[in-house]
Amino acid sequence: MEEKNEKNKMPRFSLTWLYMILLMGIGVLFLMQGDESASRGATYTEFKEYVSKGYAEKIIANKDEGTLKMFVTKAHIRDVFKQDAKTTGLQPYITVQYGALEKLEDFLDEQEKEGKFTGGISYERASGLWTSLLINIGPILIFFFLISFMFRRMGNGMGGSSGIFNVGRSKAKLVDKDEKTRVTFKDVAGQEGAKEEVQEIVDFLKKPEKYTELGGKIPKGALLVGPPGTGKTLLAKAVAGEADVPFFSLSGSDFVEMFVGVGASRVRDLFRQAKEKAPCIIFIDEIDAIGRARSKNSSMGGNDERESTLNQLLTEMDGFGTNSGVIIMAATNRVDILDKALLRAGRFDRQIHVDLPDLNERKDIFGVHLRPIKLDNTVDVDMLARQTPGFSGADIANVCNEAALIAARHGKSYVGKQDFLDAVDRIIGGLEKKTKVLTTAEKRSIALHEAGHATISWFLEHANPLVKVTIVPRGRALGAAWYMPEERSITTKEQMLDEMCATLGGRAAEELFVGQISTGAMNDLERVTKQAYYMIAYIGMSSKLPNLCYYNNEEYSFSKPYSEATAQLIDEEVKKMISEQYERAKVILDEHKDGHAELANLLIEREVIFAEDVERIFGKRIWASRSEEILDNAVNEDNKEEVTTEVAIQSEEEKTNE
Repeated sequence: MEEKNEKNKMPRFSLTWLYMILLMGIGVLFLMQGDESASRGATYTEFKEYVSKGYAEKIIANKDEGTLKMFVTKAHIRDVFKQDAKTTGLQPYITVQYGALEKLEDFLDEQEKEGKFTGGISYERASGLWTSLLINIGPILIFFFLISFMFRRMGNGMGGSSGIFNVGRSKAKLVDKDEKTRVTFKDVAGQEGAKEEVQEIVDFLKKPEKYTELGGKIPKGALLVGPPGTGKTLLAKAVAGEADVPFFSLSGSDFVEMFVGVGASRVRDLFRQAKEKAPCIIFIDEIDAIGRARSKNSSMGGNDERESTLNQLLTEMDGFGTNSGVIIMAATNRVDILDKALLRAGRFDRQIHVDLPDLNERKDIFGVHLRPIKLDNTVDVDMLARQTPGFSGADIANVCNEAALIAARHGKSYVGKQDFLDAVDRIIGGLEKKTKVLTTAEKRSIALHEAGHATISWFLEHANPLVKVTIVPRGRALGAAWYMPEERSITTKEQMLDEMCATLGGRAAEELFVGQISTGAMNDLERVTKQAYYMIAYIGMSSKLPNLCYYNNEEYSFSKPYSEATAQLIDEEVKKMISEQYERAKVILDEHKDGHAELANLLIEREVIFAEDVERIFGKRIWASRSEEILDNAVNEDNKEEVTTEVAIQSEEEKTNE
C-alpha cells in the first residue's frame, strides 16, 4: 500500500511543462543566433583608404542613423581583419559613421570613375523597436502558437470527437435515454412479425433478471435482414425507445478509414463507450461494409484493413460479459455475403426478417404518412394500398410527399385521389413527357405494342390484372401498362410462364400487325431472358435439367458451378422456353385480333385507357370475379392469408371440374 501511495504522490505529467521546455529551447536558440560573419568599427578616414585600395565589395548606408556598412571583398579579408575567411565568415564588414551624405556620394562617384569601386551603394532606414521585435520574435511566436494548437487538439481528442489525434475514436451517434425525441413501436407501422421478435429484446433490457435467474443468457446480437426502405433502422430505434436505454447508432462505413488500424481502434472505442452506458444498444447500419466474407486468397481482392476491423468486431462480441446488458443490432439487405463467423451462435444469435409490407401493412403505413397531409373526401386508403404492391415504407412515404407536391403545383387546397394516382405513376413510370413528338406510324406501333400486353394479360389465368394502359411517354418508356400484381408467397411454373407470355405480347403484336419489329421491346426481352435463366438455372423448372440449382453465392469464386456442356444446355432450354411463350402469345393475339385492333385504336384516340374499357371490348375477365370477391372480404376481416389459400384451393377444384 505504501508503494502505491508513493506512486500516486509522484507529480503527473502536464502539457504545461512541455510548453515551458519548448519555449526555453526556442529562447536559447534565439539568443545564440546571430550573423556568423565578423564585423568591426572603423574611422571615416580608414573607410576612404579601404575604398581607394579596392577593398569594398558593396556599401549599405543608413540615412536615419548616419552609418554605413562596407562589405569587404573575399580577396582582401586578411588585409582588413588580419584573419582568413574561415574565421571571419564569407561576408565580413566594417561599420563607419559618416557626416554629410552628399560628400559620401561624391567620394564614391569619384572612385567609380577611377575604377576602384564597382559595387554600388544602397540605402536602408532604421526600423523601430516594435518592428524589430516583430521581425525577430514574430516567427517564434507563430511557431509556438502552432505547437500549442496541435497539442490542444490532441488534448481535446482524448475526450472529444474531432482532431487529427483522435482518428481512432468511434463516430457513433449517441441517443441518450433522457432525450424527448425518442422512437417507439407506435411510430413503426406494419412489421408486426418483426415487432414480436424484437419485443423479447426489449424485455431482456428492461428485466434481465427474469431470464438470468433461470440460467438464460441475454442474446448478444440481432441482425435485421430485409430490402432497402422497409424500416430496419426505424425498428432498431424503436427497440431502444421502448427499452428506455441509450442507443449508439452508426454505419458500417464509419469504421473504414484510409489509415491502417483505425477501423479496429474505432471498434474498441465503441464497445468501451457502450460498456460505460450499459444497458444499451449498438446499432450498425449496412454492416456488410465491414462484415463481408473474408477472402481465402488475400491476393485476389482481400482488404486487410477491412478484415482486421471485422476480426476486432468478432473479438469484441465474444469479449464482453454475457450479461453486461450490451446488445448489438445490425441491418443489411445482403446477408448472403456476410462472413459465417459473424452469423454463428453467440454473436448474432438471431436473424429478424423485415420484409416488404403486405396489403394490410401498407394501409397502416399510409395511415402514418397521411397524418400531416390535408386530404379531401376522394382519398381511399384501401385503394392506395392496392395500387402500391411491392412498395416499401420509404416508397409509400415518397408517394405521399409526391402527391402533396403535385397538388400544390396545381394550386389545390387539398390533396385528392387523382394526385395520389399521378404520384404513383410518377414514381413507377417516371415523369410524363408531354412535349415528346411522335410520328403517326410510331404512335400506332406503340399503341399496338401496349394493346398486345393488355390483350394477352386479359386472357391468361395467372397474368396480373390490368389497371390501365397509356401511350404517353414517361421517363425512358414510350408507353406503359399498369397491373395489380397478386401478392404470392410462392410462385408456380404456370404463373411464371403466363407472366412471360404477357410480357412478350408487345413484340408479338408488332410482328403480327405492324409487319416488322422495333427496339421498343428491349425492356420486355431483358425481363423475359432473366426470368427464363432464373427458372432453369436456379429453381430447376426445365424438363432436361429438372430439380437442379446452379446458384453460387461465393463472393470470390471465379468458376461456374457447371460444365460448358451444361451451360450450352441451359442456353438451349432458355431459347426453347421463350420461343414457346412467344408463339403462344401470337396464337392468343390472332384469336382476338379484332378486339386487339379496337383496343389499339382507342389508345390512339385517348392515349390512356383503363380496365373498364378493356372489359367493354373483351367482356369480363373470367379469372377475376371469384378471386377478387374473396380477397375483398379478406381485407375487411384481416384474414388475408387464410383466404388466399382458399382461392388457391378453389382454383384447383375448378381445374379438376373442367
